[in-house]
Amino acid sequence: MHDGLYGRAIGALTGVCCLALSVVPVSAQQLSERSVKTLMDYAWNYTPTKFTPPSGKTVFIDKKNKDKMIVPVDAARGVIMAGRLTAHAQICDLPDDQVKNYHSLMLREQLSKKWSPQQLVYINQLHLTTVMMLVGKLQIVENKGEKTVKVREGKSNTAKTCSAEQKKKVKELITAYVAAGPDIEKSLAAPPVQTGTTTPASAKPSEKPAEKK
Repeated sequence: MHDGLYGRAIGALTGVCCLALSVVPVSAQQLSERSVKTLMDYAWNYTPTKFTPPSGKTVFIDKKNKDKMIVPVDAARGVIMAGRLTAHAQICDLPDDQVKNYHSLMLREQLSKKWSPQQLVYINQLHLTTVMMLVGKLQIVENKGEKTVKVREGKSNTAKTCSAEQKKKVKELITAYVAAGPDIEKSLAAPPVQTGTTTPASAKPSEKPAEKK
């Protein structure tokens, strides 16, 4: 997947991006800062004011204090790259790898001890937004100069072709990503609760945004 195509897609004012799957996803270095910031903004727009995870301890998101609620660009770039792998796994019909990739990302971020509960929620939403964007489930709507994101109803119109070679490559990339991170077996047995969502909901682009309360 080439950054030029990706940047044009997520930079569109309206519509849904249409992306073809390449054999090797673009490297983090090739993902421009502009593209990262654009997707970060979409994720922020998609982040609710309140999350209540399975633990029952509600995480409140101060929408007027964006800088403290989100993460730096470099960290966001890594989340987006992980989200792209998750999207590729979905396109290539690799549901187990899709879930493992998401869990590996979130466990890494939790164990890093860098982020507040609010930032972990944002990381979760940035991953979800990336996946939904790449599989054509997000629609960017502009109203009076304000851009918002919403879930596209019905089936995605994004081409979802994945050859045997591409599928093999995506699986190899996710296997390497998971192996390089913390052991996710316990995480898979007990999904992360700090993010406010379970893995299946976060990894499936067909899901609605988290409920605002």
